[in-house]
Amino acid sequence: MSPKLERVGTTYIPVKDVEKAAQWYVEKLDAQLNYQDEDKAIMNLADQSFFLVKSKENETANFYDARGNERFSLTFEVDGLQALESLREHFIESDVTVGEIENRGHAGRNFVFQDVDGNQYDVWSELSASFKSRQHFNINDTSL
Repeated sequence: MSPKLERVGTTYIPVKDVEKAAQWYVEKLDAQLNYQDEDKAIMNLADQSFFLVKSKENETANFYDARGNERFSLTFEVDGLQALESLREHFIESDVTVGEIENRGHAGRNFVFQDVDGNQYDVWSELSASFKSRQHFNINDTSL
């Protein structure tokens, strides 16, 4: 069997002000701050490690597609349309910049939000099958 990549462990996000960005992620996204210095903050969010890295002015993780549209590079998942709508409403109440709920022609619905530095993220109303199966196993595993 060939070796393979198992999962994404860390995502690096460019930010202008590490302290301000870390505070935003903790307050708005309920991230857990594990370490912070003047150059970076290390956080746990959505079962993954995020490094907020001090970067040059106006640097973001976004990119432009072939049609010139600015795009996100990361999609978070929630469990169903009700969870998606509830999270979007919570973000609006928390003064997070959010887009409309979209039907993109595939299963589920999505919306896009931005962090304090303009990094865009997508949220999808469908949990991946592999994540669901791992969570189901973990919840019902009494041998732990």
